[in-house]
Amino acid sequence: MDADVARTLADLGIEDYRTRFSPVVRAIATFGPSSIREVAAALGVTHSAASQTVAEMAHRGLVELARDATDARQRLVRLSVKGEQLLPAIDAEWAATAAAMVALDAELSAPLSRIIAELSAALERRPFRRRIADAAAAMSGLDPTLRSAITGDGRG
Repeated sequence: MDADVARTLADLGIEDYRTRFSPVVRAIATFGPSSIREVAAALGVTHSAASQTVAEMAHRGLVELARDATDARQRLVRLSVKGEQLLPAIDAEWAATAAAMVALDAELSAPLSRIIAELSAALERRPFRRRIADAAAAMSGLDPTLRSAITGDGRG
């Protein structure tokens, strides 16, 4: 799905762009210049994830970073001229993708958003790394050295 969204953006003339930039662009367009912490909160991601995404976007000229006038320790992220110029196409893709998701949900046994929420909750209860280790521990015929490496046994 992500690759198809990227192709749609490319069809709109948006090259050298990652789909994970769109929520940042839309948040800044909605809330105005924002700190990395505010961007992270708006997107529901970690400060580190937001910082890495914003840095990559700045490198591509989509956003600009400036010191906050009221708190020099903080940097504010704002859309660059290039980012602002892309906003109508990004918004159009976003709306079309949202409509496509509604149509896709109608074809599924359960809405994809509910399945993703259930998946997220299950992985919160027991991370996938732990599930891999447990599966390896239960596998017969798996080389003991490989099993130990996967499960973490014998690593003090």
